[in-house]
Parts: sequence; C-alpha cells; structure tokens
Amino acid sequence: MTSTVPNAVQHTDAAAPPITMFGPDFPYAYDDFLAHPAGLGQIPATEHGQEVAVIGGGLSGIIAAYELMKMGLKPVVYEADQIGGRLRTVGFDGCDGDLTAEMGAMRFPPSSTALQHYIDLVGLETRPFPNPLSPATPSTVVDLKGESHYAETIDDLPQVYRDVAEAWNACLEEGADFSDMNRALRERDVPRIREIWSQLVERLDNQTFYGFLCDSEAFKSFRHREIFGQVGFGTGGWDTDFPNSILEILRVVYTEADDHHRGIVGGSQQLPLRLWDREPQKIVHWPLGTSLSSLHGGEPRGAVTRLTRTAGNRITVTDATGDIRTFRAAVFTGQSWLLLSKIACDDALFPIDHWTAMERTHYMESSKLFVPVDRPFWLDKDETTGRDTMSMTLTDRMTRGTYLLDEGPDRPAVICLSYTWCDDSLKWLPLSPKERMEVMLKSLGEIYPNVDIRSHIIGNPVTVSWENEPWFMGAFKANLPGHYRYQRRLFTHFMQDRLPEDKRGIFLAGDDISWTAGWAEGAVQTALNAVWGVMHQFGGATDATNPGPGDVFDEIAPVELPED
Repeated sequence: MTSTVPNAVQHTDAAAPPITMFGPDFPYAYDDFLAHPAGLGQIPATEHGQEVAVIGGGLSGIIAAYELMKMGLKPVVYEADQIGGRLRTVGFDGCDGDLTAEMGAMRFPPSSTALQHYIDLVGLETRPFPNPLSPATPSTVVDLKGESHYAETIDDLPQVYRDVAEAWNACLEEGADFSDMNRALRERDVPRIREIWSQLVERLDNQTFYGFLCDSEAFKSFRHREIFGQVGFGTGGWDTDFPNSILEILRVVYTEADDHHRGIVGGSQQLPLRLWDREPQKIVHWPLGTSLSSLHGGEPRGAVTRLTRTAGNRITVTDATGDIRTFRAAVFTGQSWLLLSKIACDDALFPIDHWTAMERTHYMESSKLFVPVDRPFWLDKDETTGRDTMSMTLTDRMTRGTYLLDEGPDRPAVICLSYTWCDDSLKWLPLSPKERMEVMLKSLGEIYPNVDIRSHIIGNPVTVSWENEPWFMGAFKANLPGHYRYQRRLFTHFMQDRLPEDKRGIFLAGDDISWTAGWAEGAVQTALNAVWGVMHQFGGATDATNPGPGDVFDEIAPVELPED
C-alpha cells in the first residue's frame, strides 16, 4: 500500500533535483544529460548517413533510433509485432475509440525523470493512477481469508495492517539504511550512494526478499509476513517477488518507484508512436521534416530471424522476408531470451560470459484482463453503508488486484478485473478471455455480493499473458539471488572498449538490461547508454560540458563482485 512506503526523509528544497531512478547501481543523472542544451553528442561528418540496425520497436528501440537519427545516422528499425513493445494500449471492439486498456506499462513514478523528458517532449499528459489507498483512489477494499475491510486511508484498516506497515519501515531501516540512502539519492550525493550500496551488494546479493523479511526482528511474525505478501505496499501484494533478490526490491523503494504513480492520458503507447512520427527541430545531416517514420516509408522492417558476425566485424541481419543487410553497428532492445530461441545467432556475437548472463535472466510472468463498462458505477453510494458500491480491490482470491479506471461520471469506463504476476498469472494461462472473465466475476461476486458487475459490461474482455507472447516470453526481468554479477555484465555491455575487438559492434539495451526492469525508465536509460556506445564506435564524442554515461563510467561504475 502506498502509505506503507517509508517517508522518514522529507525533501524541502524545491530548487533541488527530484529523486530519480538513476541509482543506486550507476548514479548517473540521465535527466540532466537529456536536458543539456549541448545535446547528447555528435559524430564526424564523414559518418553521417551510416546505417545502424535497431532491433525492437519498443520504447528503448524507438528512443535509441530517435537519438541516433538526430546525430545524423540512419537507424533501420526492425519490429516483429507493433511499435511500442510493452507499452501496448488496446481498444475494445464496438466501443468508443477513446476507451482503452493498458496491457503492459500503465503507471509511472515521478522518479522516472528520463522517461518524463520524452513524455514532455511529445506533449503527453499524465494524471494520478488509482493504486490502493492512494489519494487518486476513492476507496480500497482489502479482502483476505474471506474477510473484507473497506478503507479510504490506511487508518481505516484494522491495527494489524498498520503493524505490518510499521514492520516494513523498521525492516528497511534496520537492514538496508533506508533513510540514509533515500536522502543521498535525493541530494544526488554520489560518494554516499556508492558507499552505502557497495556494502549492501556485498552483504545481500545472495539474499531473497523473503529471507530479508525473516531476518528482521520486525517481521518475526509469520502472520505479518503473510499479510505483507498479500497486501504489500505501493501497487499491492508482493509475495510473487518473495523468491527474488532483495536488491531488486531495494532499488524500487529507495527511489520511490512504487509510489505516487501517474498514468498517461490516452494510453502509454502514444509515447513511442509519437516519437516515431516526430520531426525534431535540432537534427544533423537530415533535412528538417525528417522523422523515423519518413526514413522507413512509414513502417519498420519486420522480425529479425538471424544475427551473424561477418567479415570486418560487421553485424549481418536477416529478417522474416529473407532480406539480408550488414551494419557496422546494431542495437538489440528485445528481451534477451529471444537471442537464445527465436533468433538464430552466432556464438561470436557476444563473449561467453554475456551469453551466460542472458541465459540466466529470470523473467516474471504477468496477466491482465480488462472489460469496458457503461459508467463508473462503483462511485454510487450504498444506501445502507454510505460507502462506494465497489472499490479498488486487493485480495487473496484469483483476481488478486482489481483496478477501476474512469474518464468522468457520465462516460464509459474500464475495469481491470485482474492483474497478477508469476504463479498467479500462470493459473490463468489455459483459460480463454471469456473463461477468465467468468472466474473473475465469480471471485468479485463473493466480495461484492450485492453488485451486478456483469450488467454494466458493454463489450468483450481483452486480456494478455506476457509469458505466452512469442516475442516477449515474460513480462519483465527480476534477478534471483546471486544474479548481480550477471546483471552487471549486461548493463555495462555498452562500454565496448573493454571487450575483445571481435565482440564489439552490437549493443544491448531494453529494460531487462537495466537495473530497474519492469519500469520504463530502465528502457530509456539503457537506450541512452547504447546511443553513447554507437556514437563512440563511430568516432563521435559528447560535448565537454555534458559528459555522457560512458565518459564518467569509471568514476561511478557499478560494484564489481569477485568471480572466484
């Protein structure tokens, strides 16, 4: 629940930079890099117009392509499905076109400061997202073990929930120096960030989230751990994350990534689509009016089926049409498992340690189902209790999380009947959309026996199980204990001067390469790393007043744990 996130540090200097998801592993200010008037760098004029393959048209790929185009290179974007990746916004057949559902990313924290740069750049609006117990949510119902509690704030819940919130705060302070790190991130105190984090990485890399809770005196009660897993903080229950590395969770809470979320009005897929069509005013080599769309004749190239190294250390790309092109540089932004299964690859593309890191990547499953309804009926007041007819719902039943999304009192609205992860997601996998909906309506009917949700539904459900999507095979990366070294290899891959010459030229990007997978900010940051890497490979450089991530890498490089 949002209000359970520790708030011990209050930042009062309005002139200071906002807290950002730039750390703690690599505390580089990507937002400052993007905002600087000198731009991201330049390449020699002799290299203008050179083609660079960008494989994957999700947010990371589109941002990389957009920034490379601005430098005067010619990105060639390959996309197997549709522009947007997991920024996927869909409509409902037969319903108003403005009625949409977010099948992937749907809520973004203010600490996503590099992401916000692009949201502002293309003129998109955001608004508060109705997470459990957030100010944007009229009411929340917590339903566990058949017992329901109605709440507008955490103070409306029984004392045990407040005890759990306090236990989580204490656990973070005692075991992870929460206040100190949160303050250092707010103040962008890089030496202090690195000092705290290096010690935690060495101590906690082998620890699970659940083990971290169990080691805390504050969570000695199993009942408290169980409630925390089912209700959690920020976006709801976190028991599906219990097997993952505690370092993954600390990255989220330190940077307030699970708090104060906002949604993009009209749908998140507009961001990559608008960047695809955008004609930048500051552009090198290409005439004004050039866009990614115009460079591609309106459509990206199709799916990549083969990647090989060829003479001269070039990257040769074969697509689904059989077309073969060779590039001096390529950026791969798809989920890394695709390189192991869907795309035929040369072993020579990457060092063996990087192949191992990709093979060991752990992905979380995730499912959603949405239905369109005639109006936000949940805001009607129950005549007996005076409460909302229905609420944002957290439960241990099959639905787990139910979100209520409206555009105003007299307009059609949308219910996310269920949003689940991991094992909870796999339970839905064999069921059709309508079968899923029936199970969900039954579960919600047990929580709200006097509410006829079905009578308000005006169209067919839409659903997704990301583990069943052939070009994704999972929702997002989540490191297991002991995986820090693997993640470091993938994140630092853009620093290719450290690689053998015959292993350079292809750059990994995308949110699963980042330290903050599952958050669009990670897609943006790794795209910018790859842009720096490609620029460097073509003999380019950043302006001295705006050093890029590679220029300052040695000063702030992620902690390097011993291999032996």
